[in-house]
This record gives sequence, C-alpha cells and structure tokens, in this order.
Amino acid sequence: MFKQRTLFLVLLLLVPLSFMLVQCFSDKPKDPRDEVFAGSASCIKCHKDVYDNYLHTAHYLSSKPTSADHVPGNFNTDDKGVKYADGTIVKMEKRNGSLYQVIYTNGKQTDARRMDITFGVNKAQTYMYWQGTQLFELPVSYYSKVHGWAGSPGYDSNHPDFGRPILQRCFECHSSFISQQLQQNRDMQNRKVEFEPASIIYGIDCERCHGPAANHVNYHEAYPEEKQPKYITRFASLNRAQKMDACGVCHSSSKQAFQVSTFKFKMGDTLARFKEPDYLNIQTNNASLDVHGNQTGLLTASKCFMMSNMDCTTCHNTHVNNSGNLALYSQKCMSCHNDANHNVCKVAPKLSALMKNNCVDCHMPLKPSNTISINDTAGNKKSLYLVRTHRIAVYPEEAKKILAFLNGK
Repeated sequence: MFKQRTLFLVLLLLVPLSFMLVQCFSDKPKDPRDEVFAGSASCIKCHKDVYDNYLHTAHYLSSKPTSADHVPGNFNTDDKGVKYADGTIVKMEKRNGSLYQVIYTNGKQTDARRMDITFGVNKAQTYMYWQGTQLFELPVSYYSKVHGWAGSPGYDSNHPDFGRPILQRCFECHSSFISQQLQQNRDMQNRKVEFEPASIIYGIDCERCHGPAANHVNYHEAYPEEKQPKYITRFASLNRAQKMDACGVCHSSSKQAFQVSTFKFKMGDTLARFKEPDYLNIQTNNASLDVHGNQTGLLTASKCFMMSNMDCTTCHNTHVNNSGNLALYSQKCMSCHNDANHNVCKVAPKLSALMKNNCVDCHMPLKPSNTISINDTAGNKKSLYLVRTHRIAVYPEEAKKILAFLNGK
C-alpha cells in the first residue's frame, strides 16, 4: 500500500513536468533566446485583446525593420537634404523598393547606405544599416518636433559619417534580443562587434517583461480549465522595488555601466546585480538628471513617490497606447490629490475647466534632453528631442505660461 501511494505521488509530480518538456520535441519555431521562451505569438490564443492593443504601443514599436510604411520623412528627389559644413549633403531616397541615405559631394554621389533598421517611433527615429554581420548608425534622423530630417544625436556637423558602430547595449533597450559575437583584437580600441541578423527579436515583446513563457504555455494548453497563471511571474506579484527595477532596465540612469547584458534580466531580479557601482556619477541633485532614459531616477526623487506607494504602473498601462492622453493621466493625479486628502493643486481654481484635465504640463513638463542633442553647422548644440520629465514637482514658470495662455496674454 505504501509503495502504491509513493508511486502515485511521483506520477502526479511528473505530469506537469512532462508538459514543460514538450517544447523540446515540438514543431514550433525555436526562439533564439532559449528553449524556455515560447515567442509572443504563443500569447495570442489566450490573450488576444491584450496582444492586439499592445501592437500599437511605443514599447512594441521601439525597433523594427525599416519600411516606407512607418518612416514619415520626405523622400522626394527635389528635397534639399541635410547640409554639412564641408559642403556635403545627405539626401533620403527611395531605390528599388528600399529607403537609402545618400551622400553627395559637389553634386556627385560618394556613398549610399540602405536604411535597414529603425529605432524609435513617436518623438524621433534613428536608422541603422547592415554591413555583413556588423551594424552601423546612419547620420540623419527624423524628428517629430520639426517634422523633418536633421543630424543624428551626437554626430559631427562638419561632415556625414557612416562609420559609427552599433553595440548590443542599444538593442538591450530597443529590442527583446540580438545575439552578438565580440571579436577581440590586440587593439581593444578597434574591437569588432558582430551580430546574427536572424536572431533579432524586434521591439519589446511579451516575454521581455513577463519572462520565459514556454512552461506557462505548455501547461495551460494541456489544462485549459486552469485559470490561475502557472509557471510565469505576474507583475502584480512583485514588490515595489522589483517593479521599479523591471522598468529601470531601460528607464534608469544611462550613465551607469552594465557588467552583464540586461537581456538576462528576468522579472523579480535586482537591477543592481547587473550594474557597476556608479560612485563617480552619484547625483546629489536629482533634478539635474537628464529626462532621456532616467525616468525611474526622476520619479523616485519626487515627493509624490516618496510619500506614497506608487510605482510606474500606478500611471502607466504598458499594454495600451495612452500616449498624449493628458486627461487620463490627470485623473491618475486627482485620484490622490483631492479635497478629501486636502492636497488639491492651489492653482486649480484659477484654471478653466479644460485645464483641470491637464495636471501634467504644469507638474511634468516637456524638457529638452542634453544627451539627445544635435550639432548645427555652426557647432552649436540644440535639442530637437523633448521628453516629459518624470520628476513630479512644482514648476512655477510652466504654471505662468499656462495661466498667461488662458488669459490671452
């Protein structure tokens, strides 16, 4: 009797394990990350509405193969292009169904590169091209602020450069995976980074945020009646620090160096384990953090954050594209700042009914990024890239601008 009971328990434990191992013998395409990943397409069967909505978000669209369908810039042959101090011009042209950046010197073409990969969607787009197994950034980007082309961030304004290599770190925030091979040379300054083009998983996919899902998918396909999610980490189950670290993989200080690729970060990990200590760049004045890529640092420096239990998901539903919906975000503010809590905005009575639905422009204004800036032909730095600061605070100058606008001044 004892042996039969023991055998029954062993079989009971082995049943779920057998479904986890099904992926090893499955006909499904293998995910380039690992066998424990199912691929986002596996989520559609049970989470179609969430999946379909997510396809329109900036996270999902953060990188993609370049196509005329999503590049908004002008490709007319009569366009003057982007001029450089040395007299060269870079023009954007359509050739044989593809998009190109072409250098002209004294009216003659001297180089041309196809725009193979696009980073960015709303505020700006930057482009890359393949040269064998290496990737290089192109010198001209598209900026929504000016509805047109200008030099890519950090480029020399004297002449165009097709030789800036792309490193894996760029993909760690703009994609879900790419496999790289670092070719070590004696001269470490000239090290060569090569990638496997077929390994790219564009955009931020489901498993980049929710973790490997093959076991989860296999189990629930076998037991569709089970409604409690198994073998996957739910974001809601994480504590506040874990949630902030999950977003901080891409939205924390860009100055810190990473010892380990953040492609290995999984839900519930501690981000500090991936970074080198940033002793030299500790910010004593968090207000000076750049608005690009430092959202978690700016948010944690805010009084709203320090005096509450809020985290990024208090305001953001990453499954839905709510970009520009100021009224929605303002309602999030007013769920805490209300008469009952005696912390209503002091300027609110002076504002029209319309502006009561816009807390954001006053308390989280758009700010220029110093790290995403361009050099004009005179060598001056200028920002065409405005980002909404996540340091929630009182900005008197912003309030004055809005009040002056409402008063017609």
